[in-house]
Amino acid sequence: MNSNKEVTRRRVQNGAHGGSVSGKTAEPAQWGRAWEVDWFSLLSVLALLCTAPFIVFFFVMACDQFQCSVTRPVLELYGGQSTLLSIWSRVPPPTWAAAKIYASWVVFQVGSVFLGGRHFFCSCRNWTNTFCFAVFQVVLYMCVPDILHKVVPGYVGGVQEGARTPAGLVSKYEINGLQCWLLTHALWLANARYFLWFSPTIIFDHWIPLMWCANALGYAVATFAFVKAYWFPTNPQDRKFTGNVFYNYMMGIEFNPRVGQWFDFKLFFNGRPGIVAWTLINLSYAAKQRELYGYVSNSMVLVNVLQGIYVLDFFWNETWYLKTIDICHDHFGWYLGWGDCVWLPYLYTLQGLYLVYHPVHLSAVHAAAVLLLGLAGYYVFRASNHQKDMFRRSQGACRVWGRPASYIECRYRSADGGEHRSKLLTSGFWGLARHFNYTGDLMGSLAYCAACGFGHALPYFYVVYMSVLLVHRCLRDEHRCGSKYGADWKRYTDAVPHRLLPGVF
Repeated sequence: MNSNKEVTRRRVQNGAHGGSVSGKTAEPAQWGRAWEVDWFSLLSVLALLCTAPFIVFFFVMACDQFQCSVTRPVLELYGGQSTLLSIWSRVPPPTWAAAKIYASWVVFQVGSVFLGGRHFFCSCRNWTNTFCFAVFQVVLYMCVPDILHKVVPGYVGGVQEGARTPAGLVSKYEINGLQCWLLTHALWLANARYFLWFSPTIIFDHWIPLMWCANALGYAVATFAFVKAYWFPTNPQDRKFTGNVFYNYMMGIEFNPRVGQWFDFKLFFNGRPGIVAWTLINLSYAAKQRELYGYVSNSMVLVNVLQGIYVLDFFWNETWYLKTIDICHDHFGWYLGWGDCVWLPYLYTLQGLYLVYHPVHLSAVHAAAVLLLGLAGYYVFRASNHQKDMFRRSQGACRVWGRPASYIECRYRSADGGEHRSKLLTSGFWGLARHFNYTGDLMGSLAYCAACGFGHALPYFYVVYMSVLLVHRCLRDEHRCGSKYGADWKRYTDAVPHRLLPGVF
């Protein structure tokens, strides 16, 4: 799931640094996700729809009831010491308090500063006021312009154009995520230090009831996007119907669903309730660890710092995110909608959750190694993406590692029949492997997990998941690029033969 990220994420697609076809152009129908669904794809979709919510539930309940052990619940169920009903009976139910907190969070970004956070967070007693506050926040997301790009050197914000869609359209976005992140965290820290309108542990204290709210929103958003695609699509030419209702629901029909001119589903749900929440959740975990034990461990500090760098990088480069696979190729369905609301905040933060239950004190050598690995991974991730972005912006007229950039020229056709030209970068990190930014991402992922020591397997779910996700993205992206660019994609893969690790894969 991405987020994103996914994240989320947060991952650049190969087409952003070039494209291929000379000679025959690919059929427009092959650009983007599948038009037809085979049996394997259908079974995979059904399995993911059925199991993903239970995976989230399993990991959360493993910490809540089994001290973060992933084997104890299975062994106790097998041995008869526990039953599914006994586990379920101990699960905290949904609460109105959690519903109000979650409703306020989803819609809380910049506007809380203007409306006065104290009354809202202090009581949350008036549901009508909460609803009005929610509507106002959505308006702020759509209408409040970014001002940071006018005062912060090097930052690119404000109104920006996304990539061309398969139908040949170019959408505009109001990039204000960094502004929202800074104001949100400034208010959070000011509250924790001075105002005490709400407890800094509020997220952890309501973690499982909030999970039910997150699921409700995720399914509601996915279902709304599904219905909207049929009855009032933003752009009918950018829809894809496979004839299979399950695949359409999960992978989405509309390419860029919007309400009004500025409320973009992809950008909002990945960047706002998803990635902004990531660092707030980690801060809440740190506050809970201090409340329980009287200190914050160096491992918790490392997780907060390394993941905080990643999140800040996402918002600093939010304009770059408009060129990633999430925006450029994925349609908006359950995969992104539910994934951004549930999968990302609950499973990307497992390291901090684990450290609340099991504080880990790392040796100086271990801590330094984790920090070095995390920073090295971030450098590879950022430097490789910077090379690609610089190459794209200069149309190839740049130097990479002190030498003129090498590339393969290409062309492709969009669904409107228009012919477009692009280039594929084959020097720098992109001459070492076709997805070297993913390599840096995996190095960072491993660092987050290694910060938790080696006492349990649960914190390492993240790096295992990211490995599967990014390898799958490599294959999916390359299939798309091969269909889109045709013969020149083969020339490119001959020039850069490895995907992630030079000489290995």
